[in-house]
Amino acid sequence: MSVQYSNAIRPLSPELTKKAHQELNEVPERIQEDIDTLRLWISKQPHLKARQDAQFLIAFLRGCKYSLEKTKLKLDNFYAMRGAVPELYKNRFVGEKQLSILKTGCLLRLPQPLQVDGPRIHISRYGQYDSSKHSIAEVTQVNTMLGEIQIREDDNAMISGFVEIIDMKGIGAGHIFQFDAVLVKKLAVLGDKAWPYRPKGFHFVNAPTAAEKFMSIAKSLMSEKIRKRFHIHSKLESLYKYVPKECLPVEYGGSNGTVQDVIDTWTEKLLQYKNTFEEETEFGTNEKLRRGKPVNSETLFGIEGSFRKLDID
Repeated sequence: MSVQYSNAIRPLSPELTKKAHQELNEVPERIQEDIDTLRLWISKQPHLKARQDAQFLIAFLRGCKYSLEKTKLKLDNFYAMRGAVPELYKNRFVGEKQLSILKTGCLLRLPQPLQVDGPRIHISRYGQYDSSKHSIAEVTQVNTMLGEIQIREDDNAMISGFVEIIDMKGIGAGHIFQFDAVLVKKLAVLGDKAWPYRPKGFHFVNAPTAAEKFMSIAKSLMSEKIRKRFHIHSKLESLYKYVPKECLPVEYGGSNGTVQDVIDTWTEKLLQYKNTFEEETEFGTNEKLRRGKPVNSETLFGIEGSFRKLDID
């Protein structure tokens, strides 16, 4: 029996249509052909079980500027990560823990993008979650869930990327103690090899002096391209050069919604996706069936083998 997938793709605004064509090589007349090519390729991979809805696949095509080979690789890695990074993908359901993390307001996706055809604005406020109740991996897991909703819903983010503001206000010893260089490295690899997102800049604000040391470690683990996008602002005023004040939430002196509005919108959205995340357990890779070298934590990150050996010994 053939599986039916949705062919529906949300129409873009004229501004985003132009940007997708100019920057991502999107040719509307060729989209269906590219999606059919991807579906055929997926059907021939014995190890891969992937979603094939057109709106989902077009996010990967856009994230890879319509290079079919890069898209195949990224889509494959996107699913291989489920097994390679269990701390983010195991038990990834919409439950009380995930909702309580979201309700702290530590992960914000603002309603208005930077410009009509511009990137989405994210604000991460890691000082807001209770480090005695939640780990940084649990918070990051919720972040991946929001990102996967954006893959399906947020044309600005998928075409123009996102700007991330990391507000370090309220970060205490408990948060710093949770800092995990291995997780940072994994996230850098995920960002590079598995996620179809296009980061446009990371801006740290309200950074305590001690945190700057940790940031220099984090920067050293990143590719040169990503490193150039990192900025540390001692004052909010220097952030405005990149993200104008009016694009920020009311609490930051802007007019782009209130923090509570954003929390409410995304709590409702996450609940709407409850079934989707339950269905996600059906998708992934079976590395035993992969032709060639398996994709796992060792081959991807090169940091796990020694730990596993120590466990066995």
